Amino acid sequence: QVQLVESGGGMVQAGGSLRLSCAASGRIFSIDDMAWHRQAPGKQRELVAGMTSSGKTNYADSVKGRFTISRDFAKNTVSLQMNSLEPEDTAVYYCNAVLNGLTRWGQGTQVTVSS
Repeated sequence: QVQLVESGGGMVQAGGSLRLSCAASGRIFSIDDMAWHRQAPGKQRELVAGMTSSGKTNYADSVKGRFTISRDFAKNTVSLQMNSLEPEDTAVYYCNAVLNGLTRWGQGTQVTVSS
């Protein structure tokens, strides 16, 4: 079964850092774009950061300069290093990837930033 599994969420004080990781597993023949999205209570899910299979990145304006997305193409993983966290970053973070031509989502991991 092809799936994405996230790890690394938790609670941190404002100004702190967290690192999220996501691993793709199963019979994977191809991985295209990988990304992180987030959904805060009462808000729509939004793109946080993405990376194409060629390594091109894009970020939401609200996280530029604070978050960094990276991929390990050999291990089929994508990570999100989050620095200078703010209470507004509190959300469930979801890993997203195009695996074998189909869009897949992870189960989500909670990130809570206290002021």
